[in-house]
Amino acid sequence: MLFFISLAIAFRRNRFLKGLSYTVIIIGVVSFAMYYPGYFVTIGDFKLSKLIIPLLQIIMFGMGTELSLKDFANVIRMPRGIIVGVVFHYLIMPFVGLTIATLFNFPSEIAAGIILVGCCPSGLASNVMAYLAKANLALSVSVTTISTLLAPFLTPLLLKWLGGGFVQINFWAMVWDITKIVIIPIVVGLAFHYLMRGKFKWLDKILPLFSMGGIALILAIMVAAGRDNLLKVGALLLVATFIHNVAGFFLGYWSARLLKFSEKDSRTISLEVGMQNAGLATGLALTLGKMATAGLAPAIFGPVMNVNGSCLASWWHNHLPDEEASEKEKTDDHKDTVEANII
Repeated sequence: MLFFISLAIAFRRNRFLKGLSYTVIIIGVVSFAMYYPGYFVTIGDFKLSKLIIPLLQIIMFGMGTELSLKDFANVIRMPRGIIVGVVFHYLIMPFVGLTIATLFNFPSEIAAGIILVGCCPSGLASNVMAYLAKANLALSVSVTTISTLLAPFLTPLLLKWLGGGFVQINFWAMVWDITKIVIIPIVVGLAFHYLMRGKFKWLDKILPLFSMGGIALILAIMVAAGRDNLLKVGALLLVATFIHNVAGFFLGYWSARLLKFSEKDSRTISLEVGMQNAGLATGLALTLGKMATAGLAPAIFGPVMNVNGSCLASWWHNHLPDEEASEKEKTDDHKDTVEANII
């Protein structure tokens, strides 16, 4: 843990590696949970798994406080990009998840966890990655918001359709679970944003830190609960989640390019397709009573997604989108012409 914390601090001092610092801490926490699972299972008679749903609700509340009606106005301003981003997200990741779960021949409940991750909405981290990748941040926020608001209907529907053969799904029970985990906290957070704006500035600073700490604790609890199963299929599941995530980035980007989206928007759609809300998948695995099996894929997908996403965002950060590069080249040529005329 000291090694990973030291590495994270070192990464924070480098502008190219800064985006990986939180991921390094996550890897450290997950490693600690693997070696000492007892610390993340119970405290006395209290089961730490009971913290997962409240933590997710607070994280979603934090997302709501960051939203405004302007974010929803983007739907009118850029409908094509948002529709394509959301549709690709809910098409590519669920079917890639089903394909991987089938090809790797995992036990039914672990396979269901892979499909569950694929059926969840975009992850909040995609907005950070879009910013680092010099992508379209407004489009990223809009796709994340809309895909999240559609989750109570689309996630149970897709999971029942694609994963019903692996694990029993109660459609309406899952609709309510997602509504109370996601929609209600977001609506309360949005109301808080407008009714209490500027009155609790300390809360604006604490919520992002609490969210990061909450995600780390959720992953640790999940890993500790499924440690024995993870030791049996961990390496293979790591490969499967890596392929799932990278396929999302790749197919999202090139699908957007085939539809003639700009480089900047294609980067955004790529990140929105590949980045999943692994925290929500974790909570749903808990409500299904399959935390130690179906919860394994979300527990691994979270760190893998952040490592891959950070690397991709760092690469794009150092390579301007085509349209911006062309504009920069024209500007440089114009400057050279002006300087030549002056001389």
